[in-house]
Amino acid sequence: MLEIKEYRSFQLDEIINLYQSVGWTNYLERIDILQQAYASSLCVLGAYDSGQLVGILRAVGDGQTIVFIQDIIVLPEYQRQGIGTKLLKTVMDKYKDVYQMELLTDNTEKTKAFYRSLGFRDANEIGCMAFMRM
Repeated sequence: MLEIKEYRSFQLDEIINLYQSVGWTNYLERIDILQQAYASSLCVLGAYDSGQLVGILRAVGDGQTIVFIQDIIVLPEYQRQGIGTKLLKTVMDKYKDVYQMELLTDNTEKTKAFYRSLGFRDANEIGCMAFMRM
């Protein structure tokens, strides 16, 4: 049975497993920074199947005017089962009064359809654009 709950204790092995499973290896180059990022996050939710972490959502921000969805990862073998939707809906419910909820994602039809289905819009559609420095 799937359970969504706050992820309170950083477990390095399960986080590495999640990030590696989706090819996000750049996060794993500095585990110390990743661990600090988790500790400093506004909200981290875990999706558990019989006690095993199968998905995670990490949000940053002030929780009042902005929530930024930094990471949302679901193990490949658990994708397309509604887990990402449940994670995102949980954080959206938790911060239902926040002024803006934002995220950056891959520019694929799959990801665009997923986020649009949950009420997110392309920033261009609302007269905005995004800037990044990496």
